[in-house]
Amino acid sequence: STKTQEWEERQKTRAEELVALADTISVLNDDDALDLFKTTLPGSAASLVQVRVSQSSQRARALSMIRSMRQNAEADLRPHLDLMALTLTGKKGLSAGGFDQVIKMC
Repeated sequence: STKTQEWEERQKTRAEELVALADTISVLNDDDALDLFKTTLPGSAASLVQVRVSQSSQRARALSMIRSMRQNAEADLRPHLDLMALTLTGKKGLSAGGFDQVIKMC
């Protein structure tokens, strides 16, 4: 009986969420919303999503992930992670193509 009540509650919540989503979509598809978006956004060059990531920030993120994985890695995997970190931080890692070598290792 508890499972039945939980299931009915989940179904009710899901139905309410679907109604809310449908209402949201209808509001966003409304002509007034389109006019508001056109006046709010400065132009087609503006974007709400970052579409570019610099190579150095990508390298730094990868290095951070490798270092955190190394802390929890088993002893036999650490040399592989060390090699990947070295590839990212070494001379060759700073030039073009250094990150490509790391991707090939995976």
